[in-house]
Amino acid sequence: MFKKVLIANRGEIAARVIRTCKVLGISTVGVYSEADAEAPHVKLADEAYLIGGSRVAESYLNIDKILEVARLTGAEAIHPGYGLLSENAEFARRCEQEGLVFIGPSPKVISQMGSKIESRKAMEEAGVPVVPGITYPLADAEEAVQVAKTIGYPVMLKASAGGGGIGMQVVRSDDEIRKAFEGNQKRATDFFGDGAMYVEKFVENPRHIEIQILADSLGNTVYLWERECSIQRRHQKVVEEAPSSFITEETRSKMGAAAVTAAKSIGYKNAGTIEFLVDENQNFYFLEMNTRLQVEHPVTEEITGLDLVEQQLRIAFGESLEFTQDEVKREGHAIEVRIYAEDPKTFFPSPGKITKLVLPEGPRVRHELAIHDQSTVTPFYDPMIAKLVVKGNDRTEAIENLQNALAQYQVEGIKTNIPMLQEVASHPAFQSGDTQTNFVDKYLKANQKTAKRV
Repeated sequence: MFKKVLIANRGEIAARVIRTCKVLGISTVGVYSEADAEAPHVKLADEAYLIGGSRVAESYLNIDKILEVARLTGAEAIHPGYGLLSENAEFARRCEQEGLVFIGPSPKVISQMGSKIESRKAMEEAGVPVVPGITYPLADAEEAVQVAKTIGYPVMLKASAGGGGIGMQVVRSDDEIRKAFEGNQKRATDFFGDGAMYVEKFVENPRHIEIQILADSLGNTVYLWERECSIQRRHQKVVEEAPSSFITEETRSKMGAAAVTAAKSIGYKNAGTIEFLVDENQNFYFLEMNTRLQVEHPVTEEITGLDLVEQQLRIAFGESLEFTQDEVKREGHAIEVRIYAEDPKTFFPSPGKITKLVLPEGPRVRHELAIHDQSTVTPFYDPMIAKLVVKGNDRTEAIENLQNALAQYQVEGIKTNIPMLQEVASHPAFQSGDTQTNFVDKYLKANQKTAKRV
């Protein structure tokens, strides 16, 4: 096993990776920006180095500086976490050139799956169901109109690069797509340096269900069941659970097999996720592949008993999977909610100093934290400050544990989305499993408007 690993990330995911490395006896190297000098991951790492200013471009995206620290410390491998450089093919390539193991797939696979257009092509060739759409970049808004007419409205106008809902919009007419095209193209260019746009059919009232896979370098690939991530705001996931309460065992098996086919068809290695849209009739369509660890990976860990970071490290070191598909267990039900430093009604970020932090306790409660009492939440990074994960013998018990944990959670000094999460957990639609991707717009915003009129 590796003796020393550098974690090229920050916040709760850096702390999460460090925790597993400690269990495995691996020495850890942390990196941090000026704004993160007192962050938890800096204190947890065996050694930590300042790599630049507060903005991500000056620090966590500074490939040269990160590689310099790796050389200085004698690190053998780099774990990129998620976000930041985790799906940056150039970073993976530079690691290889430096003789470092990039804990993830090859640069070629990252590039291929990082383009939604190229990934659609690859999945079509592999026989994996995809949403009806095109596999080439649109020239302009008028071509977008013609394609949309051929597919049939409503359609989703999407940026080929990036994610997080940036450059993405549902359009229902020629006028809407003309108005949306230029603005979304500009946002995609600004955020990802790539303004390529394409169009695919918009699936009405879908579920967002993803399959976790593990693949070693010897050709062994397994799927670790599914996670449902349908409750989102602005195309960002807020609540994730495993397993899904919606799909049947037959659909579960078909989706798992499709995910394995997808991974094998591109020569994938390490931990990854195949994301699908699932319609009301349980037809499923490839959405995208995330070639790194997901924010919501803890719910899969809770129902399988596997440490996914450990599996990543072992695969990257060249070890084979120690279990077959038939040996992957599924036990109980787990739910994760993301705690954001944001106004629960507007979703705008709420930076500031945390003056009081009380975490819920319990045998089936798990925390992944980017903060501590008296932490300052800066405006420089994603506003997610923690993840709360609960487990139950079944979904009903997991929801009860979630409600109890959220009631105990106290964060003072900043606004958080905890009130919104409490509203989700107590909502009859959530409790019954009615969790399509329009949940927030359909239920929560409607409730807020009703409250204002009263």
